[in-house]
Amino acid sequence: MCGRYALIGTPEEVKAYFDLLDIANFPPLYNIAPTQPIHAVMAGPPREPGSNLPNRTSLLVRWGFIPTWAKNPKDMPLLINARSEEAAEKNSFRAAMRHRRALIPASGFYEWKRSGGKPVQAYWVKPRDGGIIAFGGLIETWHEPGGSEMDTAAILTTAANETISHIHHRMPVVIRQQDFDRWLDCVNNEPRDVADLMEPVQPDFFEAIPVSDKVNKYTNTGPDIQEPVEAKAERLDDEAGPPDQLKLF
Repeated sequence: MCGRYALIGTPEEVKAYFDLLDIANFPPLYNIAPTQPIHAVMAGPPREPGSNLPNRTSLLVRWGFIPTWAKNPKDMPLLINARSEEAAEKNSFRAAMRHRRALIPASGFYEWKRSGGKPVQAYWVKPRDGGIIAFGGLIETWHEPGGSEMDTAAILTTAANETISHIHHRMPVVIRQQDFDRWLDCVNNEPRDVADLMEPVQPDFFEAIPVSDKVNKYTNTGPDIQEPVEAKAERLDDEAGPPDQLKLF
């Protein structure tokens, strides 16, 4: 799963990496937690013939997907992730997988190794070469009974590769820069046409760095939560997840 992540690139770097016309300013985000606003990138209007202007748009969305049919989100589980193998068929995600695929800018994510059902070691998982990456995401706009709207998102996950599997059996889907157009083009590409983009990245793409339990609390938001520590030797428990989450609202 992906229950916490970071975005520590500058707005200018994110704008350039995703070929955006503009993006809202933001500080380094070291410990992004569910229900917080996150950046998402979607396809914009088609380019005019001969134009080289960016046609991708950035928006702030709530991390915690709410299906359009939900009456009261407080009665639902917090949908921060969607299994890529099932999203096209699941009632909650089917429409978004077909019509509202997105990219979630990130610098890496956190994962917890567990023992006896309890988190014993946190890891900061980042690209070996550093820089910004894009998680595959889904967007849905929920209309509350009072008439207001809320844009919400989930991060797609896939099977963990060899680098991550000793920590957890799932990891975020990573969409490569050369595949952005194909992933975001929901008019011409159905979910089956982009299924190959949701495979795990190669084992040497990420490195997993053990960090302290400071990251366990979403109120700890400084760069110190990424400082390496000596890993604890504990057995793997498949039911992993961040130990301290925000409530639904």
